[in-house]
Amino acid sequence: MKRLEDHENFEMAFLSLLASNRLLDRIVFGGGTMLRLCHELPRYSLDLDFWFYRNTDFSDFFTRLRDAASASYEITDAEEKHYSLLLEIRRARGTTKLKAEIRKTLAPRGSSEQKIAYSPHFPSQVLVRGFTLRQMFKNKVAALTDRGEVRDAFDLEFLVRKGVEPDLNDEEKKTVTSRLGSFKKRDFDVKLGSIILPELREYYRVNRFRFLEEKLAFEEWQTEK
Repeated sequence: MKRLEDHENFEMAFLSLLASNRLLDRIVFGGGTMLRLCHELPRYSLDLDFWFYRNTDFSDFFTRLRDAASASYEITDAEEKHYSLLLEIRRARGTTKLKAEIRKTLAPRGSSEQKIAYSPHFPSQVLVRGFTLRQMFKNKVAALTDRGEVRDAFDLEFLVRKGVEPDLNDEEKKTVTSRLGSFKKRDFDVKLGSIILPELREYYRVNRFRFLEEKLAFEEWQTEK
């Protein structure tokens, strides 16, 4: 856990750097790291994911991003791709790297709001613009459908526990339910167990995603009534 706590400190320090350089004004924070830092998701997340909030000159923004990062960190990778801007940094040679990716896509209108990013491992808070929990549910359904990672299922269950109603069409519900049933013991023991808080590991080994599965089944039953 110490390694993950230190990495979270790194994430917060980088967000603080973006804020001080007025780079957070044009982007929307999303992904598991946003859920962790803004909503206390009980798992660690290693990368930073962003979308653009308003129309922006991507190349100019990327130049400003690289300049700001290079003043405090060593840049190990920087690339303007067709669909995204990619930046990878580290604090010093031999230390853990942090990857930030900004999609060259505008966040849907009305899908974001101001939030406070916070970590007990960092001394200050950072004001960010992040996706609403309802939008994050949509994003996580798309992620689970696309890549089938156990962490995306964990995040979906977290969002439902936070009160987000699983508004899915029949095809999405079928796909999500199939994904939930496809995870193996190793997915819970290793992939998920290595990034969630220690007190939750045994629960998920035993119960898997029973809460989310029951919620989806109940929603289907309500629809059929």
